[in-house]
Amino acid sequence: MDDLSLIKGLGPKTKQYLNKLNIYNINDLITHYPFRYENLKQSNLDSLNQNDKVISEGTILTKPLISRYGKNQNRLTFSLETKEIIIKVIIFNRAFLINQLIIGRSITIIGKYDKYNNTIIASDILWESLPKEGRIEPIYSLTKGLNKKNLKKFIQSALIIKKDNIFDYLPNFIKEKYNFIDKTSSLIYVHNPPNMEKLKRSLLRLKYEELFLFLLKVNYLKEYNLIQDENYIKVFSQVEVKDFINKLPFKLTKDQLKVVDEIIKDLTSSRKMNRLIQGDVGSGKTIVSFIAIYIIYLAGYQSALMVPTEILAKQHYKTAQSIFQNTNLKCQLLIGSLTKKEKEEIYFQLESGTIDLIIGTHALITESINYHNLGLVITDEQHRFGVNQRSTLKNKGLSPEVLYMSATPIPRTYALTIYGDMDVSTIKEKPFGQQKVKTYLKRNNEITSVLTMIKKELDQNHQVYVVAPLIDDEDNSMENIIKLKRRFSLAFGKIAKINILHGKMDSKEKEQIMNLFSQNLINILISTTVIEVGIDVSNATMMIIFNAERFGLSTLHQLRGRVGRSNLLSFCIMISDSETKRLKILTETDDGFQISEEDFKLRGQGDLFGVRQSGDFNFKIANIKKDIKILLKAKEDVDALLKDGYLDQDLRLQEVLKKEIS
Repeated sequence: MDDLSLIKGLGPKTKQYLNKLNIYNINDLITHYPFRYENLKQSNLDSLNQNDKVISEGTILTKPLISRYGKNQNRLTFSLETKEIIIKVIIFNRAFLINQLIIGRSITIIGKYDKYNNTIIASDILWESLPKEGRIEPIYSLTKGLNKKNLKKFIQSALIIKKDNIFDYLPNFIKEKYNFIDKTSSLIYVHNPPNMEKLKRSLLRLKYEELFLFLLKVNYLKEYNLIQDENYIKVFSQVEVKDFINKLPFKLTKDQLKVVDEIIKDLTSSRKMNRLIQGDVGSGKTIVSFIAIYIIYLAGYQSALMVPTEILAKQHYKTAQSIFQNTNLKCQLLIGSLTKKEKEEIYFQLESGTIDLIIGTHALITESINYHNLGLVITDEQHRFGVNQRSTLKNKGLSPEVLYMSATPIPRTYALTIYGDMDVSTIKEKPFGQQKVKTYLKRNNEITSVLTMIKKELDQNHQVYVVAPLIDDEDNSMENIIKLKRRFSLAFGKIAKINILHGKMDSKEKEQIMNLFSQNLINILISTTVIEVGIDVSNATMMIIFNAERFGLSTLHQLRGRVGRSNLLSFCIMISDSETKRLKILTETDDGFQISEEDFKLRGQGDLFGVRQSGDFNFKIANIKKDIKILLKAKEDVDALLKDGYLDQDLRLQEVLKKEIS
């Protein structure tokens, strides 16, 4: 009942186009919602100004002329008689419409009004008249090979097929409480809005249901994780743990010690650990995770630490070797660039149990790997992995303990909601000895003062990061690392070694450059945001960010976190000729939690989706920022519903939830 082949006229080729839009069945098709709506109403040409949007109905007066220019470009021109005037219409790259544009045919033109030249630059043509009161037109995401007319036709067919078999997740008392219209009508109205009132009611109902179901899943997962099982209890010597902590070459902060205590409580309880450690850049999350690894080792289990990049994996491996050098814990690195023979040897050691800690990238979740007794799974910068990847790794062990780490703090209101299935630990204190990074905002015409500051750092044998948004000349308005290398070579080529780093380089080349930089054999590293996460060079004291307005505040804060990782005074300089009000936030605070609040207000849910990937949840119609009131109301209802034991009685919903999280 859900197969796309049930729709008349939808063949294999169209299926492929729909798949590109993540539409694989009829349910996906009816929930492929418009991303916006246009209120189409006839314009009064007399009241319009130059370049205003225009919607005008008229009769084609002249045969269209085609003129061709450039490479495969064309322009159609014809005259249209409206009720007010005769006007020229120009529409680009629609030569294929010439046989439909017949003299005497009534059409509706949508476009931009060039009042001075009595012309409409058309963006669209409707082949029918609009009702007097206008029409609400849904606008959908499309892909090459699929036009809006065909997509709408398929959606209408899908609605007819599915209308008597649409699953409604909302309990009746919730629908009565808010006077929601029924689910089937809501779906019909969002695709065919009869009027604004019914459209708004339909959108509200579908958004609420989507958020309600998400929160129900989150709470169901939390209950699932709270299952008591004596096998989850890890037995180890807490005296040995304290001894290990006391022998570390630095003193832990109060926040770090508090999180260690929370982890110990998790591991000595009869429920599985499912904890997120969120902390600002440089707050010391990694050492806390290494203490958790040591505890698991003492309990006789293996640990796996998965990170998003080989550079970060190698860095963690190097740190682990140092931290565990006076213990018998055996650590190994597993990354994609190893030879087949090297990988096979590691697979053997993992299965036989001679490796206690494995650090790597996605290579940790290949089918070839079997663990001896995996007891702890840690993912660093966890938002960079989809839920399926983490689940695959988790399934390598018999219900291992799970620890996530993220250096992207998010507002508390949202953390309590989207991380509702996890226990959240927060590290806010900076480790002892770290200095606050001095942050400045400069304009391009102040570059001389920036160069002077760089020269001062180079004279002290310190190192400098320079970040640009692009690799090469894709956009003349933006700086790029090739151009910057030329400029910096002119300024500092005689006194400094300069190199570039970007994501398009192969891993071996990136590794080579980062090794040279970490050994201070490169003094100025010009890079894209590939250095945003995890690179730790304590001698780097300056971060220069060109075109800073192109980055979100959280990304800029992450970049700033690459410096100030020692007791050396460090600087971050953002260079931009625009958006100074937004960027000034970074000059006023280094609190990542406060910055994330501001970033969320300014940029919306995009950064939040970066924190918890679309693999974890994928809202089709709701928007966390815009629909926060609906989200909080749904949370209140879900909490009350679970408290009353409603879910225990609704077997239908239980089945859905089990299927969703399996």
